[in-house]
Amino acid sequence: MKNVPRVTALASWISVVAVLVAPLAAAAQAFPSKPLRIVVPAAPGGGTDILARLLNPELAKQFGQPIVIENRAGGATMIGTEFVARSAPDGHTMVIATTPHAINPTLYKKLPFDPVKDFTMISQLGRTTTVLVVHPSLPVKNVSEFIALAKSRPGQLTAGTAAGNSAYLAVEMLKTMAKIDALNIPYKGAGQALSDLVAGHVQFQVNTLLAAKPFIEAGRLRAIGVCSAQRSAALPGVPAIGETLKGFETSGWYALLGPAGIPRDVTLRIHDGFAKALRIPEITNGLSQRGVEVVAGTPDELAKIMPLEIRKWGDVVRASGATPG
Repeated sequence: MKNVPRVTALASWISVVAVLVAPLAAAAQAFPSKPLRIVVPAAPGGGTDILARLLNPELAKQFGQPIVIENRAGGATMIGTEFVARSAPDGHTMVIATTPHAINPTLYKKLPFDPVKDFTMISQLGRTTTVLVVHPSLPVKNVSEFIALAKSRPGQLTAGTAAGNSAYLAVEMLKTMAKIDALNIPYKGAGQALSDLVAGHVQFQVNTLLAAKPFIEAGRLRAIGVCSAQRSAALPGVPAIGETLKGFETSGWYALLGPAGIPRDVTLRIHDGFAKALRIPEITNGLSQRGVEVVAGTPDELAKIMPLEIRKWGDVVRASGATPG
């Protein structure tokens, strides 16, 4: 009989735990219970927006719910990303983050969130090739001619790139390594910058091949160098910039993040849905032809990669001397 109080206390403790755990288990089993919102932290028309809308129909099939693509541009992707960080951690709101997520901690003195602790890492979706493109009116056909022209017109050539992203840094690296003086205009999104380049309002930029390739194929832009270490199979006739500027290399990625605290079961369910969509042959091949290598990495893999990316891009920011613009 002396053990009765202990048994009673244990039973009470088990009851409390069951009450706390039951809602989480029910939430995981019911997920998704409403439309999924994918925040694109950039304006329409850029690579991130294109990727989200390309996946939309298949994701709707995978999850059995409508997919809402919501563009929240500004603040070098921080406005949309902060919105997701402050959202309910039920798995129904997520953001497609890109390299600015790893660049901003060094480029800016203060962020409105912690780029690791305030997020649930879900998946590195893919890696993307970036390309140096010029308006056809610019009389250059390769990187050497571009550098020579820029040196003959110091301060006169203008670039349009999304503020704080890898393309913005790539232009700053190009300026530093080639010793040229050009104006790098920061835009709220890569799509807006691309539109202005096609219209001839700026003369060159670095952008994702995913966004730029249709304009290259239509003759509305001229590709003169890819930013990867080697030539891209998606653009085989275009040399790597590193063939002219030894050591020049930069690329980007897409990663899926949610607010911190999403239950593990829900995180894995989201990952699986995106992985299945990305691995459909038509989607995989279509992305490959436009310079995107599908990764569909696991949550644990992304959790390891993100801190490394923050350190890597921190080194790039410091080496380039880039400022927010």
